Amino acid sequence: MNKDLFAALESLEKEKGISKEILFEALEVALVSAYKRNFQSAPAVSVTIDRETGEIKVFSQLKVVEDVSSEETEVSLYEARVYDPHCQVGDIVEMEVTPKEFGRIAAQTAKQVVIQRIREAERELIYESFVDRTEEVITGLVRRFEQRNVIIDLGRTEAVLPVAEQIPHERYRQGERVKAFILDVKKTTKGPQIIVTRTHTGFLKRLFEMEVPEIYEGIVEIKATAREAGHRSKLAVISHNQDIDPVGACVGPKGSRVQAISNELKGEKIDIVKWSEEPEEYVANALSPAKVAAVTVDYENKGASVIVPDSQLSLAIGKEGQNARLAARITGWKVDISSETQHTEQSLSAIGLSGDTDDGRENESSETEQIAAEEQAEEVEEQKENIEEQTEETEGQKEEKAAETDTAEDEEVAEETAEEMPAGSEEPDTKETPEEDLLADD
Repeated sequence: MNKDLFAALESLEKEKGISKEILFEALEVALVSAYKRNFQSAPAVSVTIDRETGEIKVFSQLKVVEDVSSEETEVSLYEARVYDPHCQVGDIVEMEVTPKEFGRIAAQTAKQVVIQRIREAERELIYESFVDRTEEVITGLVRRFEQRNVIIDLGRTEAVLPVAEQIPHERYRQGERVKAFILDVKKTTKGPQIIVTRTHTGFLKRLFEMEVPEIYEGIVEIKATAREAGHRSKLAVISHNQDIDPVGACVGPKGSRVQAISNELKGEKIDIVKWSEEPEEYVANALSPAKVAAVTVDYENKGASVIVPDSQLSLAIGKEGQNARLAARITGWKVDISSETQHTEQSLSAIGLSGDTDDGRENESSETEQIAAEEQAEEVEEQKENIEEQTEETEGQKEEKAAETDTAEDEEVAEETAEEMPAGSEEPDTKETPEEDLLADD
């Protein structure tokens, strides 16, 4: 029987990972419970099991008295001195009361106690193994869903992914393998409860440590992180080796490293910026991918006024102010962003030139429009005068050409007439009018 007992304990030790000493203690407690249940003995009972031979002995603690009134709690002085010759009345002596066998009910009770103690020891072992693993990344299988909470199977135990620690809009399928960040380990009546998360900034940091060897080896250090899970994250890094670019090491060849992490986070965008001791440079880097024109730092209030080009204002603020919020979190500075035009207007307003400037701009605009109109009218008049001059020149040229043409025709006619008349003839007289003919007849 003892050999079978040792074999069973060794098997439990290998299967559950519980030490044999804990199993011996559990068995001793179970035997005490079984003895009390079977023999209705006094509460002061102890059981010892020899670790070498497996021999079991039961001892009952009794009070030494002269006259015994209760055999369960008292023993006579004469009987007690058989076990301890030096005992006196009023002493407590341990007397062996090992029974030859236990009853069926007592054995069943002992079995239940052993199972319960083994379960408690197993829970304690699981708690001890996970309590030191907080802030680590674990991998498990999605087992089931309880009130929107996801139960992840870790092998020997289960972890709970609460709905508040899940990435927004992320969906989980039963049997899917997921990674999570151990947030807390609690002791409960049902055993250790392991709370995991996928939204914590520590999860992002651990993923980069797993993916980027330079971070794991300590060459590149993550100085700060800021995250809005499921949307965007920022990571500030610094290199302790001048030959290694911290941003490039985290991005990886063709963006492979950061892309792998983004895929694990269901497409979350990740901005990797270079950390700097200079607040101006650090704040400017934190607003990446926006380009910054100037940064003014207020050390007393720990605020930074950032000026960006007009075209970069919306990019610097981000969707619903997301980029500015993350930059403020990662730097620890209160960031105030304004465009170059807004900064100019604020500067003029600060010295009381806002209204005058507007009126001046209106007056300048009116004067400019008036001058432009006058110049345009003058140009039209000049064009008209040019057109008239060109017209007059054209008409003069036409008249000169016409006169030259008439003269040329007369000369041609005269030449032709001279050629037709015979020699010695005179030119004919001018034809008389009818009035001259009448006067001649009279």
